[in-house]
Amino acid sequence: MLKIPISHYDGRYYADEVTLKELEANGQVVFRYATPAGRVTAAANPNGSVNNIAGIINKKRNVLGMMPHPERACELLLGSADGNTIWESIVASIQGNA
Repeated sequence: MLKIPISHYDGRYYADEVTLKELEANGQVVFRYATPAGRVTAAANPNGSVNNIAGIINKKRNVLGMMPHPERACELLLGSADGNTIWESIVASIQGNA
């Protein structure tokens, strides 16, 4: 569970049923809006994104698109440093491919 702010007002994820089934089957949904306890519920979905989707990756798993803003969660002073987990995973991935 990561605590990462959102700032997209009325933006939300949408895809047709075929695309949704493909994304789910391929494990391309990597972030979902959830409660602090990790439950994916309608109440935890701040913007009505389909299936509570907050982030997806492409089939090659090298491009990420997400609605939350990890750059706004890099210091405890900002309320959370959970965004660093994402940045650290990117660095580790790059170093592992070097």
